[in-house]
Amino acid sequence: MMTHRLPPETLRLGLPSGSLQNATVELFGKAGYKITIESRSVFPRIDDPDISAVLFRAQEISRYVTDHIVDAGLTGYDWVVENGNENDVVEICELEYSRASSNPVRWVLAVPEESKVTRPEDLAGSVIATELVGVTKRYFESKNVPVTVEFSWGTTEIKARLLDAIVDCTETGSSIRANNLRIIDTLLTSTTRFIANKKAWSDPKKREKLENIAMLLQGAIHARAKVGLKMNVPENRLSEIISFLPAEKSPTISRLSDSDWVAVEVILEERQERDLIPRLKRAGATGIFTYALNKVIP
Repeated sequence: MMTHRLPPETLRLGLPSGSLQNATVELFGKAGYKITIESRSVFPRIDDPDISAVLFRAQEISRYVTDHIVDAGLTGYDWVVENGNENDVVEICELEYSRASSNPVRWVLAVPEESKVTRPEDLAGSVIATELVGVTKRYFESKNVPVTVEFSWGTTEIKARLLDAIVDCTETGSSIRANNLRIIDTLLTSTTRFIANKKAWSDPKKREKLENIAMLLQGAIHARAKVGLKMNVPENRLSEIISFLPAEKSPTISRLSDSDWVAVEVILEERQERDLIPRLKRAGATGIFTYALNKVIP
């Protein structure tokens, strides 16, 4: 394992393979960490000599963090709960990104559209297929509904018609609808979490490193839907333009060599850009341009 041959101060980081892998590498890139993964290798190269990374299935990461195989890792809250590790790890921060979108993952109880089942209690004596076996068992136990929960090795949506119901994850609900299934209830809502074991968190150097990474990753997420905007504004129109700028805080204003003009810079939601730019132009702003952001640190 990667615990050998590493200096003790090296931060051992578990990254999710599979569906979250590309989104995670992209997020780290926005945060300023270049990660390179060679074909069939489980040991990514990261351009920080103080970090050693390894790829694991997201389902396994909380266990490996708890067992001190890695110091920290990124995994879904659903798998932390499924593995029963909520009290064994330190949650450094929540990271709202997933395999296909920024939507949280929902684990839902679903039945075929034509099923007469309308509530969980109607499934007494039924067989439920899911990857999230532990959570599903506890869910039905809490309702005193006797069911058999079977582990599903994938293509869970298909099994709803072979068995009685499924518990499966969805971000948008499109796969549920595409398979003509109907959602009865939501068992768990999950986002990606950055977690560490308590030993690493108690090490001052590793804790500082983990906090730094968390700050940059959160900054990259905050920047996703934002853009920077710059423009030149006539001094005599500045008050008017500032009055309708959707800035969280006062915009940055710089004096130009021409005393009749100032440069204004602001960060805004990308969706506001298309309506704002024509209004700025009509109010006298010139040299307007927007630019993408890698990180926004509140």
